[in-house]
Amino acid sequence: MTNFTQLKLTKSKRIRYLKLSQKNTSYIVFLHGFMSNLEGKKPKTFLDFAKKNKLGFLALEYSGHGKSSGKFINGNISKWTKETSQLIKKVVKKNKIILVGSSMGAWISLNQFKFFKEQIIGFLGIGSAPEFLEGLMWKKFSKKMKKEIKKNGIINLKHGDYEYPISMQLIKDGKKNKVLNKKIYQKLNVTMVHGDKDKSVPVSYSRKVLKIFKKSEKKLVIVKNGDHSLSSSKWLKILKKELKLITS
Repeated sequence: MTNFTQLKLTKSKRIRYLKLSQKNTSYIVFLHGFMSNLEGKKPKTFLDFAKKNKLGFLALEYSGHGKSSGKFINGNISKWTKETSQLIKKVVKKNKIILVGSSMGAWISLNQFKFFKEQIIGFLGIGSAPEFLEGLMWKKFSKKMKKEIKKNGIINLKHGDYEYPISMQLIKDGKKNKVLNKKIYQKLNVTMVHGDKDKSVPVSYSRKVLKIFKKSEKKLVIVKNGDHSLSSSKWLKILKKELKLITS
């Protein structure tokens, strides 16, 4: 059984997280994607990996996600970035960090370099989607959709069997969190894993992430027939293999 913990950040904000505490070792910090949670296969897979390799582990559900408090429509990249940094400071403390970001989680991961640049020693991106709010949503909205969200402050987007409430404040905040124009010069292991059948985020996004890192050991792994989540057992094996290379 997986034991979750709740952290009270403010009087009204509680963040649910999962941790494995270890002394004097590196921590894997897993950051999930947009409207996702910690109930999927990836968090458990990386937690088990951390146990097996005697590493620490941290994963959290941003506000408005999973069983953390708050409404999704009130959240944004800035808030989710801050919540993540607060949890890292509390749980990981001064230990080294290996970031594992899935989809939007890769964007939140890149934002952590502002706070933990000296602690981060590795970064694994899975279907990375930095700045997707602009490139994959706003720019693809029709004039009618843009008019609706500007007027009502929100629009419901259908994606497969799901419907996402997208707020104007979320879009605007995304513009304030540009990362693809940044340059990171520290040396670390950076690997992007992306499915070639990803219907949500193009592989080009992972390529753009790699361009940010100027002095790192960089690698792009394109998974044949892989989807966006890469959560099947055969694809999880690939993720574990790449994570092992980063942590070795």
